[in-house]
Amino acid sequence: MFWLTASTIVATFMAIAMIAIRLKAAKKPATVKKIILPPLFMSTGAFMFLFPVFRVDMLQVLEAIVIGVIFSVFLIKTSKFEIKEKDIYLIPSKAFAFILFGLLFIRIIIKLVIGSTISFGETSGMFFLLAFGMIVTWRLAMLYKFKKLEKNLVINRNAI
Repeated sequence: MFWLTASTIVATFMAIAMIAIRLKAAKKPATVKKIILPPLFMSTGAFMFLFPVFRVDMLQVLEAIVIGVIFSVFLIKTSKFEIKEKDIYLIPSKAFAFILFGLLFIRIIIKLVIGSTISFGETSGMFFLLAFGMIVTWRLAMLYKFKKLEKNLVINRNAI
């Protein structure tokens, strides 16, 4: 029970930090680098799988990644860009905080359900994969939207 509580508290603080970072980032132009770096930095967490306690079966890997991709749909829908003064900005969504905490709540419920049948290490591994699947899918969609808008921006600059 201690680990469930501790991990929930940490996840809550991470969600709050993510909301604050996203609001701050909306004040500066978006770049490809800012879109692709978070999943790259997060990928270092995969080193956890070097330790047997965190390893999961291929079926669990698939389940976690598929759920992460499904969860990413909510983030993709709320991530929109706009052109301001010849730069591309991410528009802060009012729904983002609610979606993030909603996903956190769902993760806690899932953790409670599977936590009694799967070890803490395996659960940690699965939730890392879920989060990684979610952020990679979300960021790829953001990159696609950004590049599409960037292409329009270049066409408009050349037309002037």
